[in-house]
Amino acid sequence: MKKKTKSSAKPPVVKLGQRFERALVFASQKHAGQTRKKTQAPYISHLLIVAGLVLEAGGDEDLAIAALLHDVVEDCGGAPMLKEIRRRFGKRVAHVVEGCTDTDETPKPPWRKRKEDYLRHLRSADYDTRLVSAADKLHNVRSIITDYRAIGESVWERFAGQRTGTLWYYRALAREFGRRKSNRVIAELARSVKELNGLASRRRSSTKVTRKSRNSRRK
Repeated sequence: MKKKTKSSAKPPVVKLGQRFERALVFASQKHAGQTRKKTQAPYISHLLIVAGLVLEAGGDEDLAIAALLHDVVEDCGGAPMLKEIRRRFGKRVAHVVEGCTDTDETPKPPWRKRKEDYLRHLRSADYDTRLVSAADKLHNVRSIITDYRAIGESVWERFAGQRTGTLWYYRALAREFGRRKSNRVIAELARSVKELNGLASRRRSSTKVTRKSRNSRRK
């Protein structure tokens, strides 16, 4: 007789209810008028995509809500906003949002210090926090790649870290996320960071060749 093989259990369908709807309205209101870095895209577009990535990776409603709210503390009110999130959406959501926030101070500390501190934080962050954070970083990298292909080197002017700092940060993030349990988002982040670095290297080489050619024609 043939042995019956066990079928792999399908993950339960995530049901999004009124809490998710309230979080979507809350995020939309708090980020009203904000756009993605030097673009015309409403900021809520980023939050919706991050929530989608989290859900596609198996995240539940709490994590989808945290994805919608992951920037609200940093960009819309600091520590008092975190208390409001805890009151409205619960401790777990607030914990993940706090774990995705690199500062709640105003003015913000220097860029490099914030990023180095956040990388150290990720070393001990739990799986929930790492999933939402990785989804955030993945969409950021994908956006940079798309805009880099469209407008070239001027894309780096959008970022406090400029070209060198931004590339360093995402390489460091990919390494840090890769140290522990992976998932589809973390794996895709690693691939996207590799793609961005390859694109940046090719653009740099192409720019050097073009400048060299121009200089030789001037002689």
